[in-house]
Amino acid sequence: MPLIALLFSSSTMAATAPSSAPSPAEIVDAAPATAWRDVAPERLLIMKLADGDRVVIELAPEFAPVHVANVVRLARSHQWDGGAITRVQDNYVVQWRVHDEASPLPEGFMAHPPAEYDRLLEGLDYTPLPYPDPYAAESGIASGWLVGREGAQIWPAQCYGVVGVGRDMPPDTGDGRELYVVNGEAPRQLDRNLAVVGRVLEGIEHLSALPRGPGKLGFHTDPRQDVLIASMTLAADLPAALRPAMQVMRTDSQSFHDYLAARAARRDPFFVHPAGGVSLCNVPVPSREKKTKHD
Repeated sequence: MPLIALLFSSSTMAATAPSSAPSPAEIVDAAPATAWRDVAPERLLIMKLADGDRVVIELAPEFAPVHVANVVRLARSHQWDGGAITRVQDNYVVQWRVHDEASPLPEGFMAHPPAEYDRLLEGLDYTPLPYPDPYAAESGIASGWLVGREGAQIWPAQCYGVVGVGRDMPPDTGDGRELYVVNGEAPRQLDRNLAVVGRVLEGIEHLSALPRGPGKLGFHTDPRQDVLIASMTLAADLPAALRPAMQVMRTDSQSFHDYLAARAARRDPFFVHPAGGVSLCNVPVPSREKKTKHD
């Protein structure tokens, strides 16, 4: 029997005795309503691709307020509408841009934002991970975001699904008209080197599964290869009935504590040897779309 068939054989799974240790997914599925927090519509950015696929991004103004404000202004002035994904680099990033970088900038747009690469921990809740991190003196979770830490400074980690701002060589910091999302193993060498403006809560598969660009660094070599963006809209600007009701697991909840423990030491039936440790980006904070009475 091929290995892949052996791994996922329904008869094998049925014959396995149930375990008292739930999997991370089972813990998430069983989490009570109190373990989840609603994401405010002012923090949700909805990307619609030309083929109708939807990507929902939670913004991170606590880490890059000026860059996030720029992204929101671009959305409200419809500069993402008709934009394009121009780069798909395997195991690295997917990158996109506004429809015309020569268009007039919206009122209040900051052309040269500060280097919002890290910030003081003060004002955020913080829980350290009890495992070493090769990219930081310490890593942990700050108000629901995966972060590295050095002394009083913290920064969002460049994990799978994180959305950041493209830039040129320093001292350029990027202005938000080019964004990227991490589509592979976390490139943590980018930590503290690029502004992070959010993370994908839903629809990352529509970006990570795109055909890889044939050019250097995954850039497209022909405009016909570009993936067109129909729109990027702040949820707060949509009618209430059309807003996605997204939730993120509270990282101060018992459910998240159990989920973290399960990610670090898998004891569900498939696993023979629990690892006893986990890297920061292997603990993605769970998210979901809240069911409504109309669903």
